[in-house]
Amino acid sequence: MTAHGPILTAEDPEDLEVISTRLQDAVARMGDLVYLPKKRRFAALFNRFKWESGKRGDLRVRTGLHFDGVLSVKSRKLKRGAPDAVVELLTLRFTPNSADDPAGKVELVFAGGGAILLEVECLDAGLADVSGDWAARGRPRHEDEEH
Repeated sequence: MTAHGPILTAEDPEDLEVISTRLQDAVARMGDLVYLPKKRRFAALFNRFKWESGKRGDLRVRTGLHFDGVLSVKSRKLKRGAPDAVVELLTLRFTPNSADDPAGKVELVFAGGGAILLEVECLDAGLADVSGDWAARGRPRHEDEEH
């Protein structure tokens, strides 16, 4: 797939926060979240809401996310055997094993309490849009927003 915009990378928690903000309210099919153990890579395709589009309207775009140096992947409260089940990403978090150790855990937190936990050698992530954008069916709402 070819990138249709800038590629964002994350090598520290602050960088990951930028990617997490871009991916807030992104949706994916479970079948589009894959771990490639031989390549030590976790990859995912999302339809993300383009919060940055501003006054151009409510848009979505297909975007690819990957983490390299992945040692293991665990999940909780997700339908791994249902490839067409849709999940909504809320946030990404990185927790280092210790202050001077680049290894740690990346948590992908989904609506409904689901999560994917990646054990990584270090934080090494990338995000790139891989399609043109299209009109979103609606704007995601959050409990803390006024309607």
